[in-house]
Amino acid sequence: MLTKKEQRLRRARQTRIRIAQQGALRLSVNRSNLHIYANVISEDGARVLVSASTLEAEVRAQLAAASGNGGNKAAAELVGQRIAAKAKAAGIEKVAFDRSGFAYHGRVKALAEAARAAGLQF
Repeated sequence: MLTKKEQRLRRARQTRIRIAQQGALRLSVNRSNLHIYANVISEDGARVLVSASTLEAEVRAQLAAASGNGGNKAAAELVGQRIAAKAKAAGIEKVAFDRSGFAYHGRVKALAEAARAAGLQF
């Protein structure tokens, strides 16, 4: 019997294999109960090129004024906008979305749609 985390990682493995075959940059999302993290990872998976999360001081300042914490959809949208802006500044236009085995729902969906709206293609 697999644990909940093992099941999620098993789902994530197939996506990562498919993205590696495409040779695309990967927008990887990870979430915890309190925070959400987004990283743009190189084609070979060796380097994080750009990152954004609710742990950043600027994001926490904006969240304190608006919603209060990093574990909600408003925070995910903010991180999505930041990752797209940082990626565009680094010359990255197109990525493959890696939801890390999480359901495309709620905070993960909010982050993805905010990144798309900010101009990142995937």
